Amino acid sequence: MTRAAIFLPFLLGLAACSGSNADETAGTTPVALVSLGKAGTGNIAQSVTLYGEIERGGDSQIVLSAPVEATVVSINAPAGSAVAAGTVLARLRASPASQAQFRAASADASAAQQALARAQRLRADGLASDADVEAARSRTAAASALAASFNERSASLTLRAPSAGFVDATGASAGDLVQPGAAIVTLSRSGAVKARFGIDPARARGLAAGSPIEVHPGDGSPPFVVPITSISPVAHAQTRLASILVQIPAQQGLAAGQPLSARVVTRTSSAAVIVPYAALLDDGGQPFVFVVKDGVAHRRNVEIGASDGKQAAVLKGVSDGELVVTDGATGVEDGMKVRTR
Repeated sequence: MTRAAIFLPFLLGLAACSGSNADETAGTTPVALVSLGKAGTGNIAQSVTLYGEIERGGDSQIVLSAPVEATVVSINAPAGSAVAAGTVLARLRASPASQAQFRAASADASAAQQALARAQRLRADGLASDADVEAARSRTAAASALAASFNERSASLTLRAPSAGFVDATGASAGDLVQPGAAIVTLSRSGAVKARFGIDPARARGLAAGSPIEVHPGDGSPPFVVPITSISPVAHAQTRLASILVQIPAQQGLAAGQPLSARVVTRTSSAAVIVPYAALLDDGGQPFVFVVKDGVAHRRNVEIGASDGKQAAVLKGVSDGELVVTDGATGVEDGMKVRTR
């Protein structure tokens, strides 16, 4: 037997094996392992978390200050005290310089009164003019007003709470010499107060006064819902955020400066097709999903409505009852066969 006759069957066997493997490879179809979710119909609300605080100043805070230069005799309600209207918060005593001013003002008023009486007598005797009398009367009015002002301020050296509230801060201690206008006690008024929340200006344009907002106090007390009082679209110079203002009811007992958070609905979709949020994919800004039919995944570009982070409304691209890929979509291509986990 020749060498060619010996190797011929071997070569034919190799060719047969090679052809079999090629056929198997050509017939293999990629299959992706995925999880599916079913599209349904319903309502969904999209909300955003906001942060803010009870406003300081304005109607919510009252600053009691020294009416004249004075010495602080006592601070009767330290910071944190709850006080009723009329409660003595601090007592002051006029300084020696203020007392000298009181005496000088009283003396000037008395002298002006005497000068006016003399001018009136001289006018009656024809020795003074009407202008002289009017000038004396003007000086008397000015001197009397100054003396009355000093007397009124000296009577205001006992500082009382004009309304119920909480002492927010004290600006002096017993024994301090304070100047006129120096803040002695800052009082946070009890009752309805205002709160301000920052919000992205673009989102603010989609809201309206009267819309509900759920407020969460920073002290851990239960949340409550109030209407939005007003919306300022003007962005703050530092935060670049617009403002939402709300009125906080008195029964909440919140004080100026207290931090708050809130949830407000910015978008709603009613009677919409809803899919799991995990089904959403993005291709250069174009959202899409994979819809599975008869074991094959088909890419669908979609238009998204409101989303709460768990589900999303699909305004266009998916129908109620269709199955969408929710897990394993990164390994899927349009037209690929899939099997479920």
